[in-house]
Amino acid sequence: MPPHLFAHAGGWHLANARRTGVAKIRRYGRVKEPQYQCMNSCFGYIRVSTQKQGEGVSLEAQKDAIQAFARQKDLTITKWFEEKQTAAKGGRPIFNQMLRQLRRGGASGVIIHKIDRSARNLRDWAMFSELPDAGVNVYVATESLDFTSRGGRLTADIQAVIAADYIRNLREETIKGIQGRLKQGLYPFRAPVGYLDQGRGKPKIPDPRIAPIIREMFERYAAGQETYMSLIDWTGGKGLRNQKGGPLSLHGVETILGNPFYAGLIRIKRTGQTFPGIHEPIISVSLYEDVEAVRTGRRGQIKTRHQHLFRRLFICGHCDGCMIPELQKGRVYYRCKRNFCPTKTIREDMIQAALRKELQRLELTARASAKVHADCETVSTDGKLSEARSAIELQINDEEARQERLTDLLIDGTLERATYADRKAKSDQRLLDLKQQLARLPSATQIQQVHRDLAELQKSLVVTYEMATSDEKREFIQNVWPNRKVFGKNVVVEPSGWLQEAVSGNLISFGDPVRGHGRTFGPILELSRKTRARKLSCKASGE
Repeated sequence: MPPHLFAHAGGWHLANARRTGVAKIRRYGRVKEPQYQCMNSCFGYIRVSTQKQGEGVSLEAQKDAIQAFARQKDLTITKWFEEKQTAAKGGRPIFNQMLRQLRRGGASGVIIHKIDRSARNLRDWAMFSELPDAGVNVYVATESLDFTSRGGRLTADIQAVIAADYIRNLREETIKGIQGRLKQGLYPFRAPVGYLDQGRGKPKIPDPRIAPIIREMFERYAAGQETYMSLIDWTGGKGLRNQKGGPLSLHGVETILGNPFYAGLIRIKRTGQTFPGIHEPIISVSLYEDVEAVRTGRRGQIKTRHQHLFRRLFICGHCDGCMIPELQKGRVYYRCKRNFCPTKTIREDMIQAALRKELQRLELTARASAKVHADCETVSTDGKLSEARSAIELQINDEEARQERLTDLLIDGTLERATYADRKAKSDQRLLDLKQQLARLPSATQIQQVHRDLAELQKSLVVTYEMATSDEKREFIQNVWPNRKVFGKNVVVEPSGWLQEAVSGNLISFGDPVRGHGRTFGPILELSRKTRARKLSCKASGE
């Protein structure tokens, strides 16, 4: 800036500021207080890229170098600007604040440690390099650059371009490394809630304390027992916290339920890419799909105000409409929603009595149970196991071939990248589900043990049902009776195949006992174990 600058149109008058150190500012005849500025006053700017670096010696080293330079040049540092933020992107608040104060005459100069400490992007460097044109002296503590000469400014510009290019190359190499980790099935970012970090190059592992809460959280939401808001209270009571140690928010609950990482699939939200992970999943893919169906509205939320026991479990046998519960005079009635349907209402206690009677009919006698145990020892399931394994492997091969065709369509330009990413994500999810099914495929010994456990369970169906909680009773009913109807005042239920075969004296047919969907062996056996543990607890306490 020349020594005398007049801006008559705006009414501003700045005269002899550099020579006298006094800024006389007049505007429309009003005189402001003069700002006294020393000729050798300077700002000191130091910066590190991250908070973690700021905890080390980097900032102190920069500060010491700048102070030594100031003493050598007889400069006075009147204010320090310290920033812990990367210079690869623009918009640094402290850096911009310093520029504004320098343009207003807050100091006659600024001292930085190195060129790359001021800016690593050309936009910020353009603003910083204009300071000498505004009469501000720029000093670099580690180099003898003269910003008043053309050669000195050219050298500084070249160093700034090199710093910007370094950041671009570093970004490309970082992205390349991240992509490599993702293709290996590793998640190179911070572990989500419910998982623990094991260091670089190692998969995340489930947190033994938090993972069961996460699993139950998915199960409760998929079963319609909870909403987002009620899950906040439920997880708070369980002691589940976010990564900052605070309680889960509404967005936090939504993030957890919508993250396929818990099912073993890595999804990069920004790009839409998906990768099969090698970490241990907390939930099955089928459970995640059930949650997604509820979240996206493909399956309605079934939480009601009163949480009646048989809500949405029974349908009208005449019109196939859902039986709606109502509380009237202390009793719960289930009615058909169609006005002219022959089925009117049925009381909840009548449904309870009908279910108990049906359970008594399905219970095995000691003789029938012994026959099932004997059949388990003699009947071989190796052939059925091989058939099941071959069927799943064929489905895996078909899905992998489908992915190859998708890639070919993308390369040929027939498929847009966004469409490809969406189809690839769904294909990865199906492929992961099939691989999980293959991994969970039981051995012949395990199948025989499942048959024995089911035979023991079927000896005490009524007791198991009576000892269960309300949520467990609902799960029990869904697994024992796939089809449940009401005709007038009569309850008609159709038992699962494994129950019918056991009652008729046949060996239970082979099936996947741990498939994620309902009405399977896994949930019903788990419920039986909980009930037996509850019975033992009651006996021990003398109840």
